[in-house]
Amino acid sequence: MEDNRRIRVAITHGDTNGIGYELIFKTFAAPEMLELCTPIIYGSPKVATYHRKALDIPASFSIINDAREAREGRVNLLTCMGDEIKVELGVPTPESNQAAMQALDRAISDYRNGLFDVLVTCPVDERHLESGGVKFGSQQAYIETCLGEGRSVLPVYVGDALTVALVTDNLALRDVPQALTPARLEERIGCFYNTLRRDFRLSNPRVAVLSLNPDNGEFGNFDREEQEVIAPTVSKLAENGVNVFGPYSADEIFSGSTADAFDGLLAMYHDQGLPPFKAREASEGVRLMAGLSVVCTAPESNVAFSIAGRNVADETAFRHAIFLAIDVWRNRQEYDEPLAHPLKKLYHEKKDDSEKVRFSIPKKHENAILERAPKTAPTPAPSAQPAQPTPEATDGGEEQQQQQDE
Repeated sequence: MEDNRRIRVAITHGDTNGIGYELIFKTFAAPEMLELCTPIIYGSPKVATYHRKALDIPASFSIINDAREAREGRVNLLTCMGDEIKVELGVPTPESNQAAMQALDRAISDYRNGLFDVLVTCPVDERHLESGGVKFGSQQAYIETCLGEGRSVLPVYVGDALTVALVTDNLALRDVPQALTPARLEERIGCFYNTLRRDFRLSNPRVAVLSLNPDNGEFGNFDREEQEVIAPTVSKLAENGVNVFGPYSADEIFSGSTADAFDGLLAMYHDQGLPPFKAREASEGVRLMAGLSVVCTAPESNVAFSIAGRNVADETAFRHAIFLAIDVWRNRQEYDEPLAHPLKKLYHEKKDDSEKVRFSIPKKHENAILERAPKTAPTPAPSAQPAQPTPEATDGGEEQQQQQDE
């Protein structure tokens, strides 16, 4: 891709009976947004026109049939479906859900072909999300299936004050203890730590790990997970250089200013981390799908059927999702660039794998017995000539003879 172009942001329109197009129109009504990026909306011109008329919003867009046709300085609307789709604002229907999946499928296909840089998804009705007869619990699960390459997505919720990740997501509370294994926890901590370093450009982030049980299980006989899983895993990673701490009880972290001392918080399950996050971040939170090769974000809001078509939806979280996607993409470029072409070593390490080196005796030890032997003064060799008097002896003899003469 060209170096001097603006970042291409792919946006899927979400459920066609929801608030997706309202979020898009309101966000790109600000001219500075088109100076920041080139949006490619994966959707339907007919549906977009219907929403624009219902909302009475002066929105303009250019219709394209291929992402390669996208141009800077305008909202590019890529046609992903036919005109026969029916719009029923505020009503969840199989047809509207299918339209959301068609847009997502086209975006995933275009990403594989390198036609855009980052992906931002509008809300969908995740209760009835399915593709090819297979039900998915969320857009995240579907994107993970298509682009995960065998890796699990780590949901990271980003706000102004908090950054929270989840060890388990969309899992019944009764199943969380069984899913909380040392291997899974270690992988989640490692992914979160690396995400903070690479995607957020924090050189040495501090990660707090929450406990599973109330008060770390200190006041009851229910601390098995803390004693056998969480605490040992945290200690192991800390010894290996990961800046991780815990476990902390949820009330200790969220009730005071303890959370401010950390760059990221790792909660054990959905309702442990999300309610405090949403309470503090209000309507401005963003979800980052970490652990994927694609940069993918979404506003932390639901499909909001109850307000669809009423022109009252708040687009702040959606705008922040675009900002975060662009920031993460740039941070990854800066992080990966020096690692792509490392400098060659200017020296060669000396290595000798021979058995002789392993078992040979150093030279300084060969004469160890002689070195430890007591040293005696050498016996002078006999001389045939008489010994010459020393200067001191000569001077002393002359003085004695002089005294006798006197």
